[in-house]
Amino acid sequence: MSKALSHARKVQSVAPNGTVATEPNPRRIRAYFGGEVVADTTESIYVFEKDHLPAYYIPRTDVRNEFLRDSDTTSVCPRKGVATYRTIQVAGKTSVDALWTYPEPLADALDLSAYVSFYWDRVDAWFEEDEQVFVHPRDPYVRVDVLPSSRHVQIYVGDALVADTHRPKILFETGLPPRYYVPRIDVKHWLFTESTTTTACPYKGTASYVSMPSGPKDIAWFYPQTSATGIENHLSFYAERGARIVVDGKVLGV
Repeated sequence: MSKALSHARKVQSVAPNGTVATEPNPRRIRAYFGGEVVADTTESIYVFEKDHLPAYYIPRTDVRNEFLRDSDTTSVCPRKGVATYRTIQVAGKTSVDALWTYPEPLADALDLSAYVSFYWDRVDAWFEEDEQVFVHPRDPYVRVDVLPSSRHVQIYVGDALVADTHRPKILFETGLPPRYYVPRIDVKHWLFTESTTTTACPYKGTASYVSMPSGPKDIAWFYPQTSATGIENHLSFYAERGARIVVDGKVLGV
């Protein structure tokens, strides 16, 4: 049996209706809005639902009630019950219906009445301990491993060889195909210009992109700073956008 599965069974609580599970989260979680910490806890829980990303649920007692305003908004979840909402207001800055709770759980649901949850993008920033987290909470069952390799990786765009290395870093992320990161020194960087595009990943940080002036836009990305150790100053290329990635003589599929 998978250790992850056996661990989950030991630590998770599952609703009688089988659709929602919770798990204690020992990490310190903080939410910032308008220059203030509006939530600060070491006793949050993860809430897992099918076809949903994990969510933080934070004890009501760890949310600063002085910044909250009542709302008339409600919504109905068939798995958890009727949600009521609150609005955040800090020094004239307002985030409408930013958080919700389920004060009266369904008979076959877990009791979440002691907790609130926030829309991720209706506060300014989230932190796990002292590290900022982007996009959504990190799933405790997703691994991101970066391994050094001696595989021969070549990148072509059209007929042009644009990168060639025997020292890639390979990033393995649960549920996704491996990504090959090429040291910047092994990329013909003069063929590319930096793009204004950025994206964020909860596991790796904020990515920047490069394009070919006479070719595909945003064909490769890199992380100037990242918590996935070892891929700084490395580029990874999109086969989906026209790069041909050859590993030990074998062309990878799109």
